[in-house]
Amino acid sequence: MIPFSPPRIDDVICNEVVAALKSGWITTGPRTKSFEKKITEYCGNKNTLCLNSATAGLEIMLRWFGVGEGDEVILPAYTYSATANVIIHCGATPVFVDVNALDFNIDFNEIEKAITEKTKVIMPVDFGGMPCNYEAINKIVAAHKSKFKARTDIQKKLGRVLVLSDSAHSFGASVKGKKTGSLCDVSVFSFHAVKNLSTAEGGAVALNFEEPLFNNQLIYNDLCVKTLHGQNKDALAKTQKGNWKYDIVEAGYKCNMTDISAAIGLVELARYDSDTLLKRKHICDTYNSLLKADDRFELPVFKEGERISCYHLYPLRIKNISEQQRDAIIQEIFNSNVSVNVHFIPVPAMSFYKNMGYDVMNYKTTYDNFSREISLPVFYDLTSEQINTVISAVKEAVNTVCLKEA
Repeated sequence: MIPFSPPRIDDVICNEVVAALKSGWITTGPRTKSFEKKITEYCGNKNTLCLNSATAGLEIMLRWFGVGEGDEVILPAYTYSATANVIIHCGATPVFVDVNALDFNIDFNEIEKAITEKTKVIMPVDFGGMPCNYEAINKIVAAHKSKFKARTDIQKKLGRVLVLSDSAHSFGASVKGKKTGSLCDVSVFSFHAVKNLSTAEGGAVALNFEEPLFNNQLIYNDLCVKTLHGQNKDALAKTQKGNWKYDIVEAGYKCNMTDISAAIGLVELARYDSDTLLKRKHICDTYNSLLKADDRFELPVFKEGERISCYHLYPLRIKNISEQQRDAIIQEIFNSNVSVNVHFIPVPAMSFYKNMGYDVMNYKTTYDNFSREISLPVFYDLTSEQINTVISAVKEAVNTVCLKEA
């Protein structure tokens, strides 16, 4: 069976994890701090905080900004549930908008229609590794400053809607040569097991607020407290001679990254551009070359203008099929011992959100994209022979289902 997206675990990673275990630091320590600095250098943002998940990063930034009951957060209907769930956790209202047909990303024209006096945050999602059009989004936010109604001191200082990017898919993607993480106010990365760069579980908050209006280092310091029980010293700081005494200055959360996770991340980051991204690009380019002559398939976009993907997913769309046919095609592919997936079932189609009154059919492009999408395997150890097997399975499945129902 060809798997969908197994993590890359080799001797280099195993050796570094063993080294971390033997070092005596297995919770947040020197490796985590080093990983944060190297991410900042790589992305070109101001400061970076590593956490145990992207979800924690998104929620802590909403809470830091003071998002709560009565507030609205704009996000695409086409995303994973975590993007919406954190809004619910804060007591705010998710305002879903449609996406575009080109790259599955949020339609910035729909953003503009959705902004109200209650809007506090826009959360674009970089689907599949393709960065959103942040230049357009930032211009929209600036143009609607007069609508913004601040309730907290931080909101008053910013003076406009916060752009908080769900960059879970897009580590290493770029726009005009600038990496994700440095394209808007805050970007949140995921380092989950299936991501391009994995730490098994983990994520990072890339702070990029305008200076000197904000001091990103001070925000980082504040977030360190908020994400470790409200404790004003972490374990590393308390190891300094006579520095054992600490205080709890707020009722914080527990979502710090461990040095074991950071050990994996440091290895992956060191070889990311020179190895990982090259391999993923090769896989996606090969899929494109094997499918481009068949007009039944709508191929994914990995470059548009000066936006370049990091090749996280290969979201293939099949033309002129129904959702039911798509599901049948997936089953046929699995029958050929090839694992595929769908990214994503849109959030408004999920029971919890349907029960709140959302309807996926109100987002026409979102539903159309979803109903025809099949994600093909993309992972480091995928061989040329396996790529050919995947494409053969896809074509045979489409033939079987579409001819059977013709």
